[in-house]
Amino acid sequence: MSAARPPYWDDACAALMRTDRVMRRLIPQHGQVGLQSRGDAFQTLARSVVGQQISVKAAQSVWDRFAACVGSVTPARVLAQETEALRGCGLSQRKCEYLRDLAGRFDSGLVHPAQWAAMGDEAIIAELVAIRGIGRWTAEMFLMFHLLRPDVLPLDDIGLQRGISQRYFSGEAVTRSDLREVAQAWAPWRSVGTWYIWRSLDAIAVEY
Repeated sequence: MSAARPPYWDDACAALMRTDRVMRRLIPQHGQVGLQSRGDAFQTLARSVVGQQISVKAAQSVWDRFAACVGSVTPARVLAQETEALRGCGLSQRKCEYLRDLAGRFDSGLVHPAQWAAMGDEAIIAELVAIRGIGRWTAEMFLMFHLLRPDVLPLDDIGLQRGISQRYFSGEAVTRSDLREVAQAWAPWRSVGTWYIWRSLDAIAVEY
């Protein structure tokens, strides 16, 4: 087991297996891994911006070029780069603008990462979606993958929608109400339930 897994993971898995028939089958298949945090708030959000609307493989390629260009991926180093240099990494003009806005907010103290541990999920989401290029889904991924919050339900996530459709509704289309109803049995561990639904579609865990 990874030392980076959240301390609540085993308790959450035990609870989900007691309350949900699908989880009872899924968790033993993927039980040795779990959510992990990279440990750097700015890099996690920057990765999410870089990866928007492109494949995981393409996003990693662009990120590698971006990281090589910037050096240490910090707000100050990103702000020091010319836009043309960032474009040369494979980033669109809009993503360059998003990354510079993100870096500027971290650099100037307009976001408050030191306070997030004590803030509720919705308060953090409200702060993050004020940043250009970050919507609710990205903020929810940040809550799950960086802050390791245990009870996030990303209703707009295509993988969650597809997985619940396949595992609970025999492949039929699902509504947001359907998602909420299924996930009600997962609370207060909806992040964990979501993670195992993702694993049912792809055994390789995505990291942000």
